[in-house]
Parts: sequence; C-alpha cells; structure tokens
Amino acid sequence: MAVQSDWHPTACILCECNCGIVVALQDRTITKIRGDKAHPASQGYTCNKALRLDHYQNNPNRLTAPLRRRDDGSYEEIDWETAISEIAERFTTVRDQHGGDKVFYYGGGGQGNHLGGAYSGAFLKAIGSRYRSNALAQEKTGEFWIDAQLYGGHTRGEFEHAEVSVFIGKNPWMSQSFPRARVVLNEIAKDPARSMIVIDPVRTDTAELADFHLRVRPGTDAWCLAALAAVLVQEDLCDEEFLAARVTGAAGVRAVLADVDVAAYATRCGVDETLIRGAARRIAAAASVSVFEDLGIQQAPNSTLCSYLNKLLWILTGNFAKRGTQHLHSSFAPLFSAGGVGRTPVTGAPIISGLVPSNVVPDEILTDHPERIRAMIVESSNPAHSVADSAHVRSALAALDLLVVIDVAMTETARLAHYVLPAASQFEKAEATFFNLEFPHNTFQLRRPVLDPLPGTLPEPEIWARLVRALGVVDEADLHPLRVAARAGLEAYTAAFFTAVSANPALGRILPFVLYDTLGPTLPAGLSGAAALWGLAQKTAMAYPEAVRRAGHADGNALFLAILDHPSGVTFTEHEYVDDVALISHADRRIALDIPEMLAETRALAAGRSPLTSTEFPLVLSAGERRAYTANDILRDPSWRKRDQDGALRISPEDADVAGVATGDLVRITTASGSAVATVEISDAMQCGHIALPNGFGVDHIGADGRAVAPGVAPNELTASQWRDEYAGTPWHKHVPARLERVVAASS
Repeated sequence: MAVQSDWHPTACILCECNCGIVVALQDRTITKIRGDKAHPASQGYTCNKALRLDHYQNNPNRLTAPLRRRDDGSYEEIDWETAISEIAERFTTVRDQHGGDKVFYYGGGGQGNHLGGAYSGAFLKAIGSRYRSNALAQEKTGEFWIDAQLYGGHTRGEFEHAEVSVFIGKNPWMSQSFPRARVVLNEIAKDPARSMIVIDPVRTDTAELADFHLRVRPGTDAWCLAALAAVLVQEDLCDEEFLAARVTGAAGVRAVLADVDVAAYATRCGVDETLIRGAARRIAAAASVSVFEDLGIQQAPNSTLCSYLNKLLWILTGNFAKRGTQHLHSSFAPLFSAGGVGRTPVTGAPIISGLVPSNVVPDEILTDHPERIRAMIVESSNPAHSVADSAHVRSALAALDLLVVIDVAMTETARLAHYVLPAASQFEKAEATFFNLEFPHNTFQLRRPVLDPLPGTLPEPEIWARLVRALGVVDEADLHPLRVAARAGLEAYTAAFFTAVSANPALGRILPFVLYDTLGPTLPAGLSGAAALWGLAQKTAMAYPEAVRRAGHADGNALFLAILDHPSGVTFTEHEYVDDVALISHADRRIALDIPEMLAETRALAAGRSPLTSTEFPLVLSAGERRAYTANDILRDPSWRKRDQDGALRISPEDADVAGVATGDLVRITTASGSAVATVEISDAMQCGHIALPNGFGVDHIGADGRAVAPGVAPNELTASQWRDEYAGTPWHKHVPARLERVVAASS
C-alpha cells in the first residue's frame, strides 16, 4: 500500500467555522486529522466532528457516473457528453416554452462547498432563471431583513474580547459558529470579570457555563427579549451619547418599551423577573457586549421579531464599533443578494436577500398557475430531507418537468431527479467557504485538493462550464484575447478583462464562466476552479481598499496571489474599529432603529398570543437539535457516530412519567404532518412539555452488506410547511406541536 506521510492543509466542512485542519493520507483514506496551527482564524482548534471526515470522503454511496432516470423510475449510467447535451437541451425547451424564470435553483453549495455556487450564476443567467433558495432561507432571512433596515449589513460579535456574551437560542459548545468556540467559552466561564447570558428553554452545555440562564418556556423568547430591552429603557440604562451620535428613531422605540409590563412578561416567558432585571443591568454595566442569535429563535414563533428585539440590547447600550462588541464586517463574497424584498409569482411569499422561502417552494410547483416552477437544479443540497414536510416536498419534486441534481451521493432529493451529476468531493477539488464573518481580522481559505477526483466525477465549476458551453451563448472569438492575456500574467489579464467586458456587456452575464475558461487554465494544477476568486478579489480590494492594504495586499491581484500561495488561508481585511461606522450602508451612517412593523409586533405582545399546542398535541417538539454526534446530512454513513446512534428523543422526567417510559424505551411521536418511532432519553436538560430530536438522522445509507439503513428519525417527516414566520417564511422547526405514545420498552 502506498503511504503518503505528509500533512496536507484543508478545512473541516461541517459548520460555518470551517476550521483549518491538516490531514494525513494512506492511498485514498484520510487516516489522521488535526487542527491547522497556521490557519489565521482557527489557529489549530477543532472539535470532535472534524475527526470523522473520512466517513464523508470515503462514503461507499459515492456517485461515480452521471445517471439518467428511466421511465420505470430506475437509473442508468450515461456518459458526461450525453448528460450535458440532454440536460442543456431540456432546460432550453423549458425556457423556450415557458420562460427561463420557470427554472428554479436550490443550493449554491453545502457547508464549506461554495465555489460551485459561484459558477452556477453563469448558467442560470444564460438560461434566464430568476428565482433561487437554499438553507439560509430556512434560518437567516428574518435576521437579514432586520439587518438591512437597521444598518444594511450583517453583524457578528467579538466574543473573544467581550465582557458580556449573550447567546439566544444558541449552544455554541455544540454548534460552534465563531472561531475557537469552546476555548473562548471556557475563558469566559473562568474569568470572574466576564459574564455569559444564555436565553434558551434547554439547559444546554453553554447554559451550564452561564452566569445567567434565562430558561424561557418554548416559543416565548420575544417576551423575554422585550422585557430585557424594556428594563434598559425604564431604568435609564441606555447609552445616551451613542444613541444621539449613531442612531435615528430611538424615540419611537423608547415609547413602545416604556409601556412594557416587565413583571407580566417575565411571568409569560417563565423567567423570574429578578433574573431578567439582573441580566439587563449586567448588559448595561459592561464595557463590551456581544450577542449571538441562532436557530433556537430563528426557527420558532416570532422569529423576525426576536431578531429585532435582541439587537436592541446591544444598540441601546452602545455596544458597537469598539473592542469586544458587535461589528459589521467585510465580505469576500456575498452570501445573499443585497436587493430589497420581492414576492414569489404564485404564492406571493417574500423574497428576502434574493432567497425564496424554502417552505413555499412546493406550493410554487404544485399548482396550475401559469407562473409555476417547471424545472429545478439542486446543487449540493437535499431539500427532500431538509425542508419542512418532506412528503409534500417529495410530491412537488416528482411533479417537475425536469429535476437535475449535482451531488456527491445519491441523496433523498437525487432519488427523485431526472438526471444526477456526480461531483468531486470537497477534498478532491479546489474549494472555499464564503462564511467570512469576522472583525477586525477577516480570513479566507482556498483549499487545495488533497486527492484526485474519483474517476467518473467532475468538480462543479467544470460541470457548470460544460453546461454553459452546451447553450452556445458565448463566441470563442470573444474569449481568445483573454486567453492570450492570461498567459501573459495577471497585469495583462486585468487590463484585457475590463476592456473585454466593457466592449461586450453580454460577457458580464456569464463572468464566472469567462474567468474559468480563460484564466483557469493558467492557474496551478488543480486550482482552475479558483478562477472566480480573481474577480472577487478585485471587488474586495475596491470595496475595502484600506483594510485590504492593512492586511498586506497592495491590490486585488496581490490579494488573489496571496490566496493562491497560502493553502492554510490568509487574512484578507484588517479593519480598525472606527471602520464599523463607515460600513453602515445608510447615507447618514447611522443605525435606523425604528422599524414600524416590528414596533407594532412588540406592542401586540401585551395582548398575548394563543399557544400552538392543544389537547391533541400538548408537547412542543424541537426538530433538529445539534449534538456532539450530529452533523448536516453530507455525513450519511451512520458509523461515524460513537454515541447516540439512533438519535434519541430527549424528554423531561415529568413527561417520561406521564408517558410511562424509561430511557431506552420506544415512543411514537405524532404531529399534524406525520409520525415516527424513536428511542427515549430522559434528560434533566429538558423542560416539562418540551421534547427534542437531533438533526442529521433519517438519511438512507447502503451498508457494506448491501442493506439500506436509515437510523433515527428524519425530523422533517414531522414538521409542516405552513408553520412559518409571516415576515420571512422561516419554518418553526423548533416549535412543532406533538404528542407521545409508548410503543414498547427496551427491556420487554
């Protein structure tokens, strides 16, 4: 057996942190993994999940040839030339008969798998596609909408230096999401001068470390957050100097919060009023505060309102643009469109930051409306498993005229496709993540391939390039001068590129393809997929010229070369704290605090709201809890899990008594959408009336013995698409009315 003893830099692909790792190889097996100390953000840190990445790379269910569905539903292998020509022809037919806007795109890359998404735009624009969605529309669009109105960008806390850290519906001990999360959390917990505030119905690992655990009743975060903000106003704890200098619309917000009955809201959310007041005073007294919201509120009732209210905590106290506080940050590539809110053509659902709510997509298909979706491309995503009400999603996908899936494995979505195109894995191609969210130092890593692509597979940039070529939308004569210039070096290419695009605006519609086809061949071996990063480096240098120069890059070309030359990643911007103010997109560079819809929603809290639970469904199911051995479904091989192999349903001792079950027993969970059987784990971490299933379970896998297994419960067999936020359409996965019935005890 050939042994490769060198360590190769790459990254973990299981959460947005994408920590740098180094791997050792034996043949095509990743034998050892450790943190990469040269990575500028993670600095050698990694969690236990990264150590299991060979289960992704060497998944026995990998695809190795393009597949075409037969009339009987089975699949046959076809060659790449046939697949590309047929797919291009069928998409062209949809465009010509119904319009290119009837072609819908879902995806843009899984966790850490973003370069393919950068190239998809060329094909989509060429075919006339307009609408898209991805996992962010399941989580973040409510926050995006609030951010756009407050200051026009995205903020992230500087938890490493914060005196007070606030986590709302967030358990970073398990879900990470900022550099070196567990190290930072331990440092906070051990420092008596610092404090941690957690708002969560579950006594999570992070809550165990907290000074203040505001253990709200499920679904009542809005009342808790409104009470906290009200204490700041009613006890005169706001930073008046900051509000006068940096904020507009504070008066209207004060007026609403002045009327909040803090005691009544405390009762409503189930948190002692004294604890709420103590937490608010600690925030107000701190020299620096950082706040992180996550799925616990973003996938629950009042999610957009909660995003607004939690941002009031740090804005009213002036925790912005200084060390240890909230910061706007640079971006190497946009994760979403900067456009305003539009509406979908069939259901009229809001399109926020360019993303259609995932949960309305089936209803945009299953209709006789003339503007309905006719065809879809799904790239590195699995909506048949990840979107609410999986049965409804499957029906919609099966009704399409054309469904094409690009992925590494035969996912639940791929099993419904007309064509399945096998992609190279994340360790077999140039890859990158666009989750670049840190301040003042922001980092970017171009990951080099550590293995050759599996025979029969192609990297996504090459798949998209072949599809664009098959459409015949570009003339070779337009590309020839750019090919010649690329061989002469980046300086010559830069001049030729801007000249060509100015002279021929049609090239601007397919820029990623142009870069891949002309600059790509001149890049180092295995890095042709990095060509699109040249354009992004130019934009970054123009958007943040001083910050790019502080990071050591004279211009866009210098930044691009640094990215190519540093496989462990580079710092691409280095900001000063005063830059935060300049990053506010409003013309007056002030935070616009008064959002009328959110103030109306805040007022409406006083009247209370009817619970979603009922006598038929008395419990609240949180579908998709993150645990030590759960991950997104790119880890399909269940053998990676060392614990909790069946994905136990966590319930409180009180609920276990009512159901008459013990740990290890089986229960049937029933919701309005479906039912499933799970193993019980009794846990003091859960409140009475609150139960939780983990994420990442219920995906099918063909074992070495040829048998198909799908351990655990697929959470979205139990969720419903109509349970979603009225402003953003984000689903209420964390608040699903349910009931339990004992099936059989493990001991019987």
